[in-house]
Amino acid sequence: MKNSKTKQLSLDTLVKSAILGALAFIIMFIESPIPIFPEFLKFDFSEIPVLLAGFSIGPIGAILVELVKNILHLFITKTSGVGEMANFFVGIFFTVPAAMIYKRNKTKKGAIISLIVGSLSMVIFASLYNYFVLIPLYIKILGIPLNTIVEMGASANKYITDLKSLIIFGVAPFNALKAFVISFITVLIYKKVSPILHKKF
Repeated sequence: MKNSKTKQLSLDTLVKSAILGALAFIIMFIESPIPIFPEFLKFDFSEIPVLLAGFSIGPIGAILVELVKNILHLFITKTSGVGEMANFFVGIFFTVPAAMIYKRNKTKKGAIISLIVGSLSMVIFASLYNYFVLIPLYIKILGIPLNTIVEMGASANKYITDLKSLIIFGVAPFNALKAFVISFITVLIYKKVSPILHKKF
């Protein structure tokens, strides 16, 4: 009986993760730059289904949805997989901490605390990841010179003059804004869609 329930839970998790992952992939197409940030930092809402999975299924759901979303996007990648890898890891450091905290305290207060922690985690991680991994990979794999990347940032913000200032005045505030917007929308809609998310397949 216990094995049957575990198997059903696993199947249910996989089905929901696949559906939410496909939805997140579609939402990725609705993206746009924000004038005050470098144009290569494009805003999209694809982390919403990931957060919904994290809140309804748990951390494993967030990881699976993030994985499905980015595997699907690999088929149309323009960054040789670098962008998808970045999207996966940055998304994980936002949604998984939030899901872990919410799992222990499933109240509105718990949701807000979880989203604040997840947002801070994403901002810090994304900054470090861009500085030490992502931008060096863009330079090495895609052959984009660092000065070109910095110039793109400077065209949006005059305070961006090198890699460090690009992170401080570009990447960090962009991810902070994105985390806030995604968190706000998730808080507004989660309870409304919760019955659907908890329905057994």
